[in-house]
Amino acid sequence: MAAIPHRYPFLMIDRMVEVVLGESAVGIKNVTVNEPFFQGHFPQRPVMPGVLIVEAMAQTAAALVVLTLGDMFDGKLVYFMTIENAKFRRPVGPGDQLRIHVVKERQRGNVYKFRGVAKVDGVSVAEASYGAMIMS
Repeated sequence: MAAIPHRYPFLMIDRMVEVVLGESAVGIKNVTVNEPFFQGHFPQRPVMPGVLIVEAMAQTAAALVVLTLGDMFDGKLVYFMTIENAKFRRPVGPGDQLRIHVVKERQRGNVYKFRGVAKVDGVSVAEASYGAMIMS
């Protein structure tokens, strides 16, 4: 929570477990039955929406950027620019723990490109490439 401004109910990562500054990170999301989106998606068979898994990837990447830049980041936000090649391989539900692996592919000024893979029990459940920009 110290690294990104997101808060409940839109904070999609619980903690960062691995960070290689400027290169990669792994974030954790413990998916619980009391997540607000499960009330409507779907009540009889709760499934975490794929767009929220991609959001968890983006938040992990944003935390990586903030931790890498330190004080140079003060007062800025990381915004999505693009999402490409998103694939959803299996449903994610209550009781699953997402391990979100993010790698910075490139950076040009304040524009970044990342590759993310979300895994449950070591098995890929979603992946995407995405771009982000730092803005004041």
